[in-house]
Amino acid sequence: MTIKQLQQDILKLKREQDVIILAHYYQSMEIQEIADYLGGSLELSKIAKEKAHSEYIIFAGVIFMAETASILNQDKHVLIPSREACCSLAAYLNPKMVKLFRKKYPNLPVVTYVNSTAAVKAESDISCTSSNAVNIVRNISKEYQVDRVLFGPDANLADYAEQKSKIQTVKMPREGQCIVHSQISINDVKNARKEHPSAIILVHPECRREVRDTVDFIGSTAQMYNRVKQSPSKETEFIIGTEHGMLERMAQDFPNKTYHLLKDDITCLDMKKNKLEHIKHLLEHLDDKTFEVKVPSEIAKRALKPIEKMLKYS
Repeated sequence: MTIKQLQQDILKLKREQDVIILAHYYQSMEIQEIADYLGGSLELSKIAKEKAHSEYIIFAGVIFMAETASILNQDKHVLIPSREACCSLAAYLNPKMVKLFRKKYPNLPVVTYVNSTAAVKAESDISCTSSNAVNIVRNISKEYQVDRVLFGPDANLADYAEQKSKIQTVKMPREGQCIVHSQISINDVKNARKEHPSAIILVHPECRREVRDTVDFIGSTAQMYNRVKQSPSKETEFIIGTEHGMLERMAQDFPNKTYHLLKDDITCLDMKKNKLEHIKHLLEHLDDKTFEVKVPSEIAKRALKPIEKMLKYS
């Protein structure tokens, strides 16, 4: 069956049932094309809370994202196309580790990146995304009247938040990193500048500081997208330092610009584990619990508080 036929079958099945499809920008273009909503973590979190009025939510992303949707929609069925779509970054931090950090730093608030499990969020004071991490750190430190916070699991994003907010971040743990963004090196930036001297380089705050300090723009996937969308006509060439699904999205929406990946192949293999065939199967078997992501009510209740506080400060 062709991609086009699969997409048509999915759209037909979706129309016939009470289903909404959310897809992250890192999904393949064929999945992005059949989604009801696209976005980064913050946008999809808000959409899951405010616009997902259907009984079923198919979340084309990774498991922690589907967990967030479940936390916000305990009365809905949240389905993920592939149970193998995990996040190696989220695996760096678990609830036991958070409790140990709290014991060591009893007066400091815990900020956890949305790229974490529901159980970790349940041990947190506030969540954040890559787009609002700086603002969240500023606000929570002011609320607790402290000059440093606990932050995990991404140490590079913690470093970025510290750099911009001037609030010290205690990394939970120091080695936490995104396998995609942390692989980008300063040599990649130098080579890109040499090959495309007039291009504007955009990277994600999950990149290392030495990379961030040498580029033109740092932002979340949505912030990168908007930076290109709002760019003046004289800016015609961009180098994208994030998952190549973002480049594909920009190339389709803003075809009058030229794009290059900062590194030859920047791919989140976990995100790409979701396939059109999986989504079609879900739509044909909505009551199959195999792919349902259901956060237990006790954990969901506790995890909801830091998410709601994040949305309040965003």
